[in-house]
Amino acid sequence: MKALHFSTYGPPAILIITELPKPEPRKGEVLVQIKATAINPSDVKNVAGSFKASLPRVPGRDYAGVVVGGDAEKGLEVWGSGAGFGVVRDGAHAECIVVPAEWISQKPPQLSMEQAAAIGVPYVAAWSALVGAGNIQAGETVLIVGVSGAVGSAATQIAHWKKARVIGASTKSDNPSRADALINTTTHDLDQEVRALTDRKGADLVLDTVGGSMFEPSLRSLRDGGRQIAISSTESRVTFDLVEFYHNGSHLIGVDTANSQARTSQI
Repeated sequence: MKALHFSTYGPPAILIITELPKPEPRKGEVLVQIKATAINPSDVKNVAGSFKASLPRVPGRDYAGVVVGGDAEKGLEVWGSGAGFGVVRDGAHAECIVVPAEWISQKPPQLSMEQAAAIGVPYVAAWSALVGAGNIQAGETVLIVGVSGAVGSAATQIAHWKKARVIGASTKSDNPSRADALINTTTHDLDQEVRALTDRKGADLVLDTVGGSMFEPSLRSLRDGGRQIAISSTESRVTFDLVEFYHNGSHLIGVDTANSQARTSQI
């Protein structure tokens, strides 16, 4: 079978298409013929060496396809993702993949293969952050920093489904995620705009998918006792003024989206 492959870390240009043996499913596994697969930012970071993937490796975390062998009905259209895809086991950027039978889910018929393949990681990350770690509630106001990205768009849909109000923050003025309000962070001050949109109270919950220089403005956008969830950052370290935030009783929540684990600190 053909597969994307990397044997050293670097930019996407190091990837090559190569011929690999088609994997054989063992008991309790299924062989899936891949029809569509996504490219996530984490896939690019993986190839670059951020996750220290064992080499050589096939990348790719999300897929949609058809069962062609193993312990499941042949011809079943499935979609999914999986722990360690592209890091400790070969991922979905190949013509076929073997996964445990319990990892597959039937693809919703209303979704195309391409649509189904694009859903996995962004929605898992958004759900783990907002619902799992953030305990989002109906009627709350949620600030989503990086709202136009894949995770931000997924988080907006989940927040609306939970009957929460969404304030989006982006470097652009268009609003593809359909947030209830949008702040362009290149032309406006984030926390001042959030205060203006919340009767000076601030957001109940912040989902920060950007980090770096946006971390502290996101924190300043919280109401007293609010929660901030950080799932990514352009920098490995972030800083904030401890004295400024000491009396707010706010919570910082860091979410490991690869393992759906949360680490919470109260200021």
